[in-house]
Amino acid sequence: MSVWAAAAGAFVGTLALTTALRAGGELGLTRMDLPFLLGTAVTVNRTRAKALGYLMHFLNGQVFGFLYFAVFLAIDRAGWLLGALFGLAHGLFAGTALVNILLPLVHPRMGSPLTSAPEVALLEPPGFLMRNYGPGTPVVTVGAHIGYGAVVGGFTSLGA
Repeated sequence: MSVWAAAAGAFVGTLALTTALRAGGELGLTRMDLPFLLGTAVTVNRTRAKALGYLMHFLNGQVFGFLYFAVFLAIDRAGWLLGALFGLAHGLFAGTALVNILLPLVHPRMGSPLTSAPEVALLEPPGFLMRNYGPGTPVVTVGAHIGYGAVVGGFTSLGA
């Protein structure tokens, strides 16, 4: 296992995850746009939000790749199947606690179930497993995260 293999896996995995999420949106399976969701946390400008969101998403992909790597090192085991299991846990956590509970608390432009009529939110709250962004969103999101984990785990296991 090498840190460089994990970094490469995190980059390729994030590329695959982002592509899968974008394809899900273009195919009408989901309305969720993760880079836009991240970018609007720091700016109201929609174009700038997309650009900043993609940057933030790729940086998060590296951070999570290194977290996966740390766990692989701790258990002295890595591989695509173990990575896929980590991706499953990551995707389920992201779709439940992270974006459903934590993100609306800190995102200045996201509504919550407590948003009142006079308040205007740029984004609707994602809801459980982000189902507010379409019924296909949980499958697309969790599937993309499983793919991300498999790539990170596979790359990490190849590093010498």
